[in-house]
Amino acid sequence: MTAGAATRDGVGSRAAGRAGRTLAAVSVVQFTVSLDLSVVNVGLPRIADGLGFDPVGLTWVVHAYALTFGGLLLMGGTLADRWGRRRVLRAGLVLFGVAALLGGLAQAPWELVAARALQGVGAAAMAPAALAALSATFPSGRARVRAFGVWSAVNAAGGAVGVLAGGLLTQYAGWRWVMEVNVPMVAVALVLAWGADGDPGRVDGVPGPADGAPARGGRPDVRGAVLATAGLSLLVFGVVRTEALGWASATTLATLAGAAALLVAFVHVERTTRTPLLPPGLLAGRSVAGADVYNLLVGAAMASAFYLVSLYLQRVVGAGPALTGVEFVPFASGVVVGSVAAVRLGRRFAPRTLLVAGGLLTAAGFAWFGRISPDGGFTTDVLGPSIVASIGFGLCLGPVVSTATAGVGPRAAGVASGLLTSSRQIGASLGLAVVGTLAQARTGPRSTPAALTDGYALGLTVAAALLVGAVVVALTVLPRTGPAPGHDTVGTGGAGP
Repeated sequence: MTAGAATRDGVGSRAAGRAGRTLAAVSVVQFTVSLDLSVVNVGLPRIADGLGFDPVGLTWVVHAYALTFGGLLLMGGTLADRWGRRRVLRAGLVLFGVAALLGGLAQAPWELVAARALQGVGAAAMAPAALAALSATFPSGRARVRAFGVWSAVNAAGGAVGVLAGGLLTQYAGWRWVMEVNVPMVAVALVLAWGADGDPGRVDGVPGPADGAPARGGRPDVRGAVLATAGLSLLVFGVVRTEALGWASATTLATLAGAAALLVAFVHVERTTRTPLLPPGLLAGRSVAGADVYNLLVGAAMASAFYLVSLYLQRVVGAGPALTGVEFVPFASGVVVGSVAAVRLGRRFAPRTLLVAGGLLTAAGFAWFGRISPDGGFTTDVLGPSIVASIGFGLCLGPVVSTATAGVGPRAAGVASGLLTSSRQIGASLGLAVVGTLAQARTGPRSTPAALTDGYALGLTVAAALLVGAVVVALTVLPRTGPAPGHDTVGTGGAGP
């Protein structure tokens, strides 16, 4: 072997090692985020009893996290592109862990909601930085399919562990541990993130930005981030309050008008500032725009269904938190199965095909959920639709991430990743607000099993309809094939060819 060949082999080996460490670090970060979402959901009824939440106020344990997470993700992605992904990832992990600890120590509803909001800020920093590192490390080809397959499988595994751990911790250790369990997870993620390449070069030899080196000049668009988060928060608040005030009340109309004004101001700032959160041309591509809208609708459906099924199992069927966690394991396991299948099928089918098939399968499962009865149980009303919906959802996870970030240049990878995760979180908060309000309106003041089931069934049927809408978006907006390998649709902020 020549010296030149040895050098090339050494470089290849080092690059493969860096890619492996990056994949490991990103996987643990995603596992932590997924664990937190599911572990808290299972503990919600006990949290309500422990801190005295009312039914509407309880949803803000979810909303506070989802809104700050979703509203600030673009800022997190921008900071990752400008200040270095590893640096932003570490800061986000520390903030996430501190907020989890504060949430576990909360003594009043507002303290827990505030801690969840702070936790969302941490997640908004770490999630896009991690996903951007993964996208830059695996830009195309089979390695990209495998990497995003691992990411989606870990995402599902975090959900599986979360629902099981959430039930066991809530019942046997107390609901506070559903928050504090994140602290050791963050510690593990920090250790791995410290040793990984935060801003790796592309595996095909084309280097990415150095860690800490700004990809674009100028200050971050703080005004845009504040306006987007405030507008979305006010919008969700207005929708949630319609259950008590009605849609035609002066308070509701004023709240929704204020939300619209803030969001219009956000659009104006983005069009006039020199350093917008959204680089010009990022949403011009059908892949990015279509995948984000698809992701928003899926996020709305999934968050609503998870919330409603958890309440159905505990308040109608009578399962305790631990048993509820166990009964969610088939769903989480099905997501893993679907994710693995997506890796294999991704070698033969375009991402759009998998998104359509997965969306339809998940919609069928949710429509089946809509047939729950007050006299039902896990085996008769939950197990079957859980398996169908979860496999469909697993088919969607990897392809939607790959589609939304394919062809995006390394200098916009953080923003594109943040936009994708933002769409899921914003969809989750808006979907839960709308679907939860509809379910509560159908239930009314009654709390009998029949009334509760009637409301939950309506909400689950609406969730199925949202997934049908996602399929329509995939069929009409997404291209039949993804961007060509290595094709850069968005680079330094301008639209590509």
